[in-house]
Amino acid sequence: SRGTARDGAVGMAASAAECALIFPACLTPTDLNDAYFPGESPAAPASEPQTIALVDAYNDPSARLDLETYEKAFGLNKCPAAQSSCFEQVNQKGETTNLPFPASEAAREAELAICENPSKSTKTREKACADVKEAEGWAVEISTDIEVARAVCQNCKVLLVEASTSSYANLETAEETAVALKPTEISNSWGGEEPTTDSRAFDHPGIPITAAAGDGGYFNWTENAEATEAGAEPYVGPDYPASSPHVIAVGGTRLTLSNGAWHSETVWNDAKEGLGAGGSGCSARFEAQTWQREVPDWSNVGCEDWRAVADVSADGDPDSGVAVYDSVPSFSEEEGKLVNTPLYWWPIGGTSVASPIIASMFALAGGAHGVEYPAKTLYSHLGSKLLHEVTAGGNGECDDLYASSCTGSMNPLSARFAFDCGAGILICNAAPGYNGPTGVGAPDGVVAFQPESEAEHTKKVEEEAKKAEEQRRIAEEKKKAEESKGSSEGTGTTSNQPKAAASGGALTASAPSGGSSQPQSTAALVPTLSALTLTKTATAALSHGTRPKASQLAFAFTLNVAARIRVKLAKLIITRGHKRWQTLPYSLTIASARGRDSAHLSAHATLAPGRYRLTLAPLHGTARTLTFRVG
Repeated sequence: SRGTARDGAVGMAASAAECALIFPACLTPTDLNDAYFPGESPAAPASEPQTIALVDAYNDPSARLDLETYEKAFGLNKCPAAQSSCFEQVNQKGETTNLPFPASEAAREAELAICENPSKSTKTREKACADVKEAEGWAVEISTDIEVARAVCQNCKVLLVEASTSSYANLETAEETAVALKPTEISNSWGGEEPTTDSRAFDHPGIPITAAAGDGGYFNWTENAEATEAGAEPYVGPDYPASSPHVIAVGGTRLTLSNGAWHSETVWNDAKEGLGAGGSGCSARFEAQTWQREVPDWSNVGCEDWRAVADVSADGDPDSGVAVYDSVPSFSEEEGKLVNTPLYWWPIGGTSVASPIIASMFALAGGAHGVEYPAKTLYSHLGSKLLHEVTAGGNGECDDLYASSCTGSMNPLSARFAFDCGAGILICNAAPGYNGPTGVGAPDGVVAFQPESEAEHTKKVEEEAKKAEEQRRIAEEKKKAEESKGSSEGTGTTSNQPKAAASGGALTASAPSGGSSQPQSTAALVPTLSALTLTKTATAALSHGTRPKASQLAFAFTLNVAARIRVKLAKLIITRGHKRWQTLPYSLTIASARGRDSAHLSAHATLAPGRYRLTLAPLHGTARTLTFRVG
């Protein structure tokens, strides 16, 4: 669970109005509207009804009643929770009955009685106490998720899917059930360690799936510090499922309003006070999607080819927390006595607030609009007025303050673990453009969640093409001044390269051949790669029956305009009858001129027998691939 309440607060609020008086902030639905989509309706288009699925664990027996209390307090009547078409609560199988523990308040009290019964064995009491405490923590999370979703999209249906426990297996089952119930968006306000492989539960093209980036700071350094002090093995890495390349990872900010309007946002980092920080980090398991690697400052992020968390951000600081109503008693121990008191109204922060905000704003925009992975939509607006850039703060130990001796390292196994990534590295420091803690920024209107129009996209492509052509022209003039008479562009690869297959069937090209290399119009300046082949030397190396080195893998291609090209090599892996392409660590980026050109991989590793796939992806162009076999 990722809900975070401010510690040290003076009492609990009996009403939403008292919440704002007692605590530094207790943001209302109107506050969220003013912050992220001012002047726009907090409702999805009537022509495109939206259902926001929230995946949580255990059961909140008061979920519907608490939501009704929330709606009444803020006058929300566009979709009252009493109607089944507005709120539905199911278990991980999709059933409205047989909900997880506690099925009712009576069931919770019965387990609490076992926890407090001295006649029971220590093991029995400890298990009962742990179950009650875990369930109550998730009850706060559930209240936060459903009330934030309702606050942002007030006519959306909220679908609560409750996993039996907080294990990955049960949460992923709940995720698949949520998908089967056909929501338009899904939010996950939970996370844990990265698994070895990405679960299929989060790969559902066409559905915006958000995931909280975590509340432990960069690489979970705050939890690492606690684990180290306790003599335990720390987890160094970003949270999952946020690190899945198929979801929208949501980071946390400190939101400041002024006179009922957005004033500023900085990276949320209260870690030194023991109150958490927005999460981020480079995945150790999963590669970044193309649209993430293409951000202008990607080389300063520090993740190379790996997935970077986060993609986007919203309010996460408990000091700018949202008002949440939760009537499930909170189980704690004070001065040796068990205390069981409801939170009632309380300001909640954490990326568990940010995740449903972003999912609900996709709902306001009418869903994914046919975009396969909707994170791409957000990246298409990077640097525009549709997003608030977050340029101050950091989520590492240094908090973007390096004037003192505070330093960091991109090595996650350093002696100090990964408490900070270091000065100038964007995976843990804010800066204009993309950065790890806040992604592309925070939303400033619903349009940020809508794909670019065809006209906007064409204009952007034309501008990039003109810029590329100008760079090409300058490069050519410089090259002509240095070249001797008679030299030609490229490396001498000729038209007698294999077009479809080399002898013996070692090579199969899937890229189209032919096509003019001379741009005839502005539209033609979009990078187009064609005639992708292996060179004669590479084909010979593959045909000799020996195991060639990766550096022998030379390839030739034709470009219609100068462009940067991302080169990747993958190997076909078969595990338990399932085939998948595993990307090898030999990726590189090359700057290629217009016309016929060639390059080769720089790694010296030996290629093992098997089937391989070579992919060349021009920046803002269409990728081309060819496959070949070794051995």
